Amino acid sequence: MSDGALTIVDGTQLRAADLTEVAAEDDADLMTGAKVLELAESRASSALFGLSLPQTLKSSALRSINLNDEDDVVSFRQTHLSSDQASLKLNHYLTAIADQLKDDPLVISILDGNILRLFLDDEDDFAMIAEDLFTDLDAEDKGKISKNEIRNALVHMGVEMGVPSFSEFPLLNDILRKHGAEGEEELGQAQFAQLLQPVLQELAEVLAEKHIAVIQNIKVINGSKLKKLLDDEKELNNIIDKIWEEKHGGKDGLASVELIRGFLERNGTGLGLPPSEANEAVVLLYDAVFADVKDGKIAVEVEKDELGKLVKEILNKFAELLEANPVFHDTNH
Repeated sequence: MSDGALTIVDGTQLRAADLTEVAAEDDADLMTGAKVLELAESRASSALFGLSLPQTLKSSALRSINLNDEDDVVSFRQTHLSSDQASLKLNHYLTAIADQLKDDPLVISILDGNILRLFLDDEDDFAMIAEDLFTDLDAEDKGKISKNEIRNALVHMGVEMGVPSFSEFPLLNDILRKHGAEGEEELGQAQFAQLLQPVLQELAEVLAEKHIAVIQNIKVINGSKLKKLLDDEKELNNIIDKIWEEKHGGKDGLASVELIRGFLERNGTGLGLPPSEANEAVVLLYDAVFADVKDGKIAVEVEKDELGKLVKEILNKFAELLEANPVFHDTNH
């Protein structure tokens, strides 16, 4: 899989693999809760392109299997389990991770050196990139920068150009040391390019042997969380109650559809909708849903039951459209 392309990790990869059997080599007779959690996270990572699972994902999955706080987790880690108990708990935890990923998928890039090789193999491309980096790093416009600015050059390049962060790929420090890309010795633009090139060549070779999966700051809204809300009658009724309260709390003059749209635009992220201001795709999504609401349902005066039915219809429409065409938005903006 080539770096630059985005991959959605939504739990499908975990469900497709048989990861829950506790084999003899896993020392089943000596299994503790700590070992089960370690084994589950290791197998999940292997099935998910070597991805290091985010702590928020693991915490949510643990709560799903009734390990609700740190005390619960510590107690479970110290528990001794039979082979059957270990396999069952392993299955529950991996299923919980897959379920969390279904509701809140990760978007990742897999760095395998391909992007780096593309511009390293083209002298003109590499020269242009090196010149741009040098110019950006030469803040004082002296025509010279120190050797240790090679580190900042790699940071500037980032995942978009196939370079992992130092925190995710500490081996970068070894590569810099190996090629002498450290210290205060000053380099001109040509010398900078000559030093940068072997650093990037070695990085490309290392990534070709050991791919790195990097989580992008991109949120995927696919309707899964919204479907859970629609299946939870108590929570859904709470939402309807809040909209009804707004209707009788100063917004009584608004048509029902306008009232619901305003409420969802302000509160939709907590329900499983994308932020209304995220991007043009979200605006189009809202327009499509509300354009589809029948003309006869725009009356100002409605009973609470009628309002509830309209809210459900609108949320079902959102879920249907998001399942067919998930919305992506950059969490940095």
